[in-house]
Amino acid sequence: MITFTPLSGAARTSSTIPLAYLLQVDDVRILLDCGSPDWCPEASDLREEHSQESPYHWDKYCDALKECAPTVDLVLLSHGDLAHSGLYPYAYAHWGLTAPAYTTLPVQAMARIAATEDAEGIRDEQDLRSEDELKKESTPSEERGLSEKPAESTPTPVLPSRKDMYVATLQEVHDAFDSVNVLRYSQPCHLQGKCQGLTIIPFNAGHTLGGTIWKIRSPTAGTILYAVDMNHMRERHLDGTVLVRQASAGGGVFESLARPDLLITDAERANVTTARRKDRDAALLDCITATLTSRNSLLMPCDASTRVLELLVLLDQHWNYSRLKFPICLLSRTGREMLTFVRSMMEWLGGTVSKEDVGEDGSNNANKGNKRRRDEDGDEDALGAFALRFRHLEFFPNPQALMHTYSSKDPKLILAVPASLSHGPSRMLFSQFAETPDNVVLLTGRSEDGTLGRMLFDRWNDAQREEAKWDRGKIGSNIMMDGVLRLEMHSKVSLQGAELEAFLRKERAAQEKEAAHKAAQARTQRILEADEGEDESDSDSEADSDEENEVEKSLGDDLMDTTEDTPTVDPATNGRTKRKLAKLAAGDGTDWVLGLDADEPVQRLSFDIYLKGNVARTMSFFKSAEGQTQRFRMFPYVEKKRRVDEYGETVDVGMWLRKGKVLEEDAESEEVKEMRRRAEEEAKKAPAEPPSKFVITEVEVQLACRLLFVDLEGLNDGRAVKTIVPQVNPRKMIIVHAPAKATEVLMESCANIRAMTRDIYAPEQGESIQIGQHTNSFSISLSDELLANLRMSQFEDNEVGYVTGRIASLASSTIPILEPASITSLQTDKTSRKAKQGRMLGSRPRVTLPQSTMIGELKLTALKTRLAAVGVHAELIGEGVLICGAAAKKGSAPESLADSVAVKKTGRGRVELEGAVSDVYYVVRREIYNLHALVAALFDMDGTLVDSTAGVVGAWELFKEKYPSLDVTTVLSSSHGVRTVENLRIHCGIEDPEEQEREAKRFEEAIVTNSTKNGRQGIIKLPGVHEIMAELEPVAKYPNPRWAICTSATRTYAAAALQKAGVPVPDAFVVSEDVTKGKPEPDPYLLGAERCGVDPTRCLVVEDAPAGVRSGNAAGCKTLALLTSHSRAQVEAASPDFIVRDLSQVTMKRTTNGVEVTIDVE
Repeated sequence: MITFTPLSGAARTSSTIPLAYLLQVDDVRILLDCGSPDWCPEASDLREEHSQESPYHWDKYCDALKECAPTVDLVLLSHGDLAHSGLYPYAYAHWGLTAPAYTTLPVQAMARIAATEDAEGIRDEQDLRSEDELKKESTPSEERGLSEKPAESTPTPVLPSRKDMYVATLQEVHDAFDSVNVLRYSQPCHLQGKCQGLTIIPFNAGHTLGGTIWKIRSPTAGTILYAVDMNHMRERHLDGTVLVRQASAGGGVFESLARPDLLITDAERANVTTARRKDRDAALLDCITATLTSRNSLLMPCDASTRVLELLVLLDQHWNYSRLKFPICLLSRTGREMLTFVRSMMEWLGGTVSKEDVGEDGSNNANKGNKRRRDEDGDEDALGAFALRFRHLEFFPNPQALMHTYSSKDPKLILAVPASLSHGPSRMLFSQFAETPDNVVLLTGRSEDGTLGRMLFDRWNDAQREEAKWDRGKIGSNIMMDGVLRLEMHSKVSLQGAELEAFLRKERAAQEKEAAHKAAQARTQRILEADEGEDESDSDSEADSDEENEVEKSLGDDLMDTTEDTPTVDPATNGRTKRKLAKLAAGDGTDWVLGLDADEPVQRLSFDIYLKGNVARTMSFFKSAEGQTQRFRMFPYVEKKRRVDEYGETVDVGMWLRKGKVLEEDAESEEVKEMRRRAEEEAKKAPAEPPSKFVITEVEVQLACRLLFVDLEGLNDGRAVKTIVPQVNPRKMIIVHAPAKATEVLMESCANIRAMTRDIYAPEQGESIQIGQHTNSFSISLSDELLANLRMSQFEDNEVGYVTGRIASLASSTIPILEPASITSLQTDKTSRKAKQGRMLGSRPRVTLPQSTMIGELKLTALKTRLAAVGVHAELIGEGVLICGAAAKKGSAPESLADSVAVKKTGRGRVELEGAVSDVYYVVRREIYNLHALVAALFDMDGTLVDSTAGVVGAWELFKEKYPSLDVTTVLSSSHGVRTVENLRIHCGIEDPEEQEREAKRFEEAIVTNSTKNGRQGIIKLPGVHEIMAELEPVAKYPNPRWAICTSATRTYAAAALQKAGVPVPDAFVVSEDVTKGKPEPDPYLLGAERCGVDPTRCLVVEDAPAGVRSGNAAGCKTLALLTSHSRAQVEAASPDFIVRDLSQVTMKRTTNGVEVTIDVE
C-alpha cells in the first residue's frame, strides 16, 4: 500500500517550490526532500497573502511538516539547493526530524553551503532571536533591536515576525548536515530497523552537482522512482541524467530505471520550449562583452552553491579565450568555501571540466613554463583543472568590501546572492545599481513567486513579443526599465547617542552581575577545597545527625509557639526547611550573600535564640515527679568535622578536583588541543561586533538600467519530458511540482500514447492518494532444515527463493517457525478439507502439477531477439502477442500451425504460452526461462580453453626417467581431468603427502618448460576460445562475475598456462588447493557457482574429460562436453547434456541476467 501526500510543491499550483513530499510505503513514512521557501517576499505579495485565511503562503506547509516530522522514518534529499533541502536543518533541530537521512556527498556539501548563506544573510538583516532569548532581556524596545521606520516613510504591512520565519542558526545547519548519510551513485543501501526490507539506490539526475534520482525498492510495493528537476543535456560541469542513455550508447532509457511500479516526477516545464544552448550562451556572452566594453557594469543574481558553478565555468572560459581583463566579483560569504568543496569532489564532475586544463591560448602547453597557480586559500594540493581555478574571480563578503575595492564607475561583472533579490547583497546592490543608465541586470532564473527576482522576470517577459517570450524557444531582447520601484530594505545599523549609552549601561550591569556570580562560584569552590562540607565521616554520621535533629526540633517547637505569622511547615519536611524559616523570622545578622542583585530579596543566615518561660528555675537531667522532662536551653550549634577515609586520612576535595582537570586534559588528543587553541586565537582575533539594531527603511529606486533574461536553469524542457516519460513507461505515475497548465499538457500527452498507463495522479497540496492494496506483513523464522535445502536465485539486487512449509508455534519462541512440509502431506491436508469426489472406474487419481514462480519482467521484443538468434522466426501481431515458428512467416501453409506457438502477455504481467507440443514449443519455453533466471558458465581449463597436451607428454616422459614403471600411453588415456597429486599417487605410487606436493609442483613446472621442446607447439588456445573470451572478459570481475574457471591444476601452473595461452583469469578461479575433493566429486563446480553467486542448477559446465563431466552432473549443473581429448564413446559414458566437437560450435553472449549460450549440436 502506497500513500502519497504533497506537503509543498504540488501539481496544479502557482507556488511550485519548495519541494517536500510524504511517501508512505506500508508502515514506513519517507520524506522526499525538505525545501524552504523564500522568507522575504515583497510587501505587495504580503498584502495579497494577508487577505486570505493564512497570513503567509508557507504556513500550511510548515504546519504540516512540523506535525509529521516526528513520525518520519526516512529522509531522502535529491538536490543541494534551498528549494529541496533548505528547511531540513530547522526541522532537524526544532521539529524532531531526526530520522536517518540519505543523499550524495555533493548534495550534502552544497546544501550546507546554501543553508549557511541563507541563514547568515537573513540573520544579518532581521532579528530572528527566539522568544526564550528575548524573555531573558528586560530592556527597552529600542535596545532589543526592534525595527524602526523613518517618520516620513509610507505605511507598509508588517513583515514576518520571528515566529513566522523558520531560519536555523549556523550551528544547527552544521549539526543537521553532519548527521546525513552519504551514498555514491548506483550504490544500493539496504536499510535496517523499521525500514528493513527497503533498498534505496541513488542515480545521477543532472541539473546540480550530485543531483539524485532515488530508486526505492520495496518487497510489497515494488519499485518507486523519485525523479524531479532532471536535465538530460550535458553541461560544462555536469553530465546529463543517467535516466536517458546517450545516442552513442544506443539511446533509450537506462534499463535499471525502466518500467518502475510508480514514477514520481515533475512537470514544471512541460509546456516550455527552451532555446538551443548554443544560442543562449551566445546571447549571454554577447551581452556581457558589449556592456563591459562600453564601460558599464552587469549584475547577475545567482544562487550560493549549485547553478552558480555552471555560470563560473562559462564565464571563466569566455574570459580566457576572449582575453578580457574586467573583474568577475562574487558577493557571497561562502563562495570560497563552496569552491574548496567542489575541488575536492572532482570525480562527481562531468562535462568539459574533467578534461579541461587549458591556458589563455586554449592549448595544453600554454602554462608549461609556469608553476601551477595556487589558490588564495593555500590549497596547492587541490584537484581539478584550471577550469576550476577561476583566476579572474574575486571574492567579496559584502557590498561594502566591493565598493572599497572598486568604484561604482569601474566596469565589472558582479555575481551576487541570492538569485531572488529578496535580501542580502544582491538586493542591496540592485537598489543602487538599477539607477545607473546602461547598467544591465542579467537574470538567469525565474525565482520564486512573490520575490523581486520574479517581479523583474515578469516585467521582462511581458515586454517581449509573443513569439519571443521565454517559453517559445527564442532568445528575447533586453529592455530599458523606467519608473519608480519602492523597496523595503532591512539592515543592521550601529547604535549611536542615547541608544548607545543605554546599551552600554545595560551591558555594564550585566557584567557586574556576571562578576558577582563568578565570585560566588569561586567562594563555593574554595569551601569545597577547604573540605568544610556538611557531610560527616562514616563513623560519626549517625550520632551527629541525631544531635542536629535534636537542635532543629527544639528550634521548631519554639517557632511554632512564638511566631504567629510564620508559614506553617509540613512535619514531613526536613530540618533544613525549618531552620530556614527560623532564619527568616529573625531577619538579623548576615553570614554571606550568594552574588544576588541588589534589587532581589536577600536570604540571611541567622538563629533565633529567644528563650521561652522562666529560665532561672532549677532544671535537672532527670525526670520530675510529675513525669515531665526538663531540658536545658542551648545555643544551636552543630559541630563540623573533617571527612576522613577508611584509613583515617583526610579527604582533600580540592586536590581531587584539580587532579580530575589534569586527567581530562591528558586524555585529549593533540588534534583536539590544537583545534581548541586555534578557536581561542580566532576568537581573540575576531573584532567585536559593535552594538547595533535592526532597521527597516523604504527606498525609492529610480529605474534606469537595462534588463535581460537568459534561461540557464539547466532543466528539461517540454520536448524532453514528453519523450522521456513514455520511454520510462511506469505502471503508475504521480505528477508534482508543476503549474496547472503544465500538468494538463503532460497528462494530455501521456493520454495520446497507447502504451502509457492511465493511472496518472496530480494531487494538490495536502491531498493524499492511495495506490495499491493494503497488505499485512508477518514475521516468521525459517527452520535450519528448511534453510539447508533452500536454493536462492539472484534477481537485481535481491535474492529470492521458493519455499513450501508448515507454520508451527513453539513454546520457546514468540515468532512462528516455518518447517519443511512435503507436497504429499500438503495434498493430504487439502483432500481432507474437501468432500471426497467419485471418479470413473479404472481412471487414475487427479494429481496437482507443481508450479514455477518466475521472477522478472518479460519483454516480448527481447524474446523475439533471442528466438531469432536460435533460428526461430517470431513476429508481433498485436499488443502483447508474439507468434513464434512457421506461422510467423508470410504465406505459410495451414498445416504449419502445428509447429507454431503464441506467447501472450496479459496486463497483470501473466505470461501464457499456447501451441502444440513440438520442438519450437520447448525452445520458446527455454528462452522464456532464460530471461527470468541468472545463468553462469563454468569452464574447465586443460582441454577446454587451452591445449597443453604437448607439455603434459613431455612432463610424463621426464618423470619416466625417475619412475621406470610408468606406461605413458596408459597414463595419458586416464589421467586427464584428475588432480596431479592423485595421478602421482595412482601411477607413481607416491603415498607421502609432502612428497606428492613436491613432485606435483615439479611435474607442472615441467609441463610449462617442456611444452615447446623438441618442436612441440606449446600451450595454445583451442578453437572458439578467442571469440568467447572476447565476449566474456568484461564480466569476469567482482562483484558479479558471470563465468569461472574450475581446474584440477595448481594455482601456480594454471595461472602460468593461461598467461602463456593468452586467456584472462577471472575473479572466480577455483584450483586444486581450494577444495579437499577434486573431480569427479562436485566440490570444484559447487565452489565455482558459489563464487559467481549463482545456484548450481543455473550453471553450464564446459568440460572435455569424463571425470569433469561427472563432477558437473553431481553438482546439479548442465554439462557441455567437448571432444578435444577423449573419444565420443568415453564422453557419452559420462552422460553430458550436450556434446560438441569444440568451442567453435558454441556462441556465448553476455546479457543483463547472465550469459546466453547458443550450441550447434551435431
